[in-house]
Amino acid sequence: MEKIKYTEAYSELKQIVEEMENSEITIDDLDEKIKRAAALLKICKEKLYETESSVKSVLSEMSSSDEK
Repeated sequence: MEKIKYTEAYSELKQIVEEMENSEITIDDLDEKIKRAAALLKICKEKLYETESSVKSVLSEMSSSDEK
């Protein structure tokens, strides 16, 4: 999977959704756009999970140091 930043993936995904909502995507391009959107969703989901794990880890470390 290509390495793009969360904000780039989110922005592109948002653009695809807007195009779909405005019926700007032809039926010929729809399959390609749906596959791209799925890939972008995966990138965003993985980054959010990674960030959540990091935050939990930091909070856990902070909690442990407060208890000492």
